[in-house]
Amino acid sequence: MLRYKNIVNKPNILRAFTGLSSKGFESLLPAFQKAYEESLDERDRRRKEARKRKRGAGNKARLLSIEDKLLFILFYFKIYPIQEVQAYIFGMSQPRANIWIQRLSPLLDKALGYKAKLPSRKAKDLEEVLRDSPSLEFIIDGTERPIQRPKDPKRQNKNYSGKKKRHTVKNNLISEKKSKKIKGLSPTFEGKKHDKAIMDEWGVIYPKGSKLWKDTGFQGYEPDNVKTYQPKKKPRGKKLTPEDKRKNKLISSIRVRIEHAIGGAKVFHIVRYVYRNHKKGFEDMVMEIACGLHNLRLDYSFSS
Repeated sequence: MLRYKNIVNKPNILRAFTGLSSKGFESLLPAFQKAYEESLDERDRRRKEARKRKRGAGNKARLLSIEDKLLFILFYFKIYPIQEVQAYIFGMSQPRANIWIQRLSPLLDKALGYKAKLPSRKAKDLEEVLRDSPSLEFIIDGTERPIQRPKDPKRQNKNYSGKKKRHTVKNNLISEKKSKKIKGLSPTFEGKKHDKAIMDEWGVIYPKGSKLWKDTGFQGYEPDNVKTYQPKKKPRGKKLTPEDKRKNKLISSIRVRIEHAIGGAKVFHIVRYVYRNHKKGFEDMVMEIACGLHNLRLDYSFSS
């Protein structure tokens, strides 16, 4: 059975299993413990009858320590095995593993919130976050994640992405140019939704004087008080001038940073490979968590 005590002194193994360095794992642990204890208090408040035994009485849980609980859920996000494999590795049944996944995922999300690592979701909150950026330079891009083919024909049509030639869900992201941290994450939409349509619906307001780098998928997206940079498309039947090519190359060299940010989030395989979970709203939460873990990783990218 995989336990934290067995790999705590093996930083390379810990990083491979969780996506975090030893210092990154340790920094997240107090916030995760706080979220877990709050969840226990909430469960006690919801009880119809007063607790008759102290917490921890009865059969001992397989995930006894808070370190093992955090390892369990990070392992699931990083490796994303089928639940039978997750259960075998951690010495429990598949139904029990499913219960732990459903229980601990929201707590991981809450812990990253306590650490102020989550991207902003609401346009109003995001405006304040972007205003705190010293450079006011941002990059936007969209990313798609494959999902299992929906059984409902209407969902099949909505989620089919002509770009990816498969069924997907989509998010737009806003990253800070210098730090490469993901500052904003749009709601999760069906794969057919256009990047610009997502931005229009999201309604992000940028601080006055901001600079925004975007690709041709955001053609026509020109927010107020913002200077935008977008590669120039080759005119039909004509060629780009050397100056146009030079400018396009410069814009691409800056925009690649958000590709690195998206790649950092997709280090966590739950948002990289075909998404298998069916709980409503879970596909949105896991993307938020992956972006938060990416932001946390950047703070400890050179730690052991």
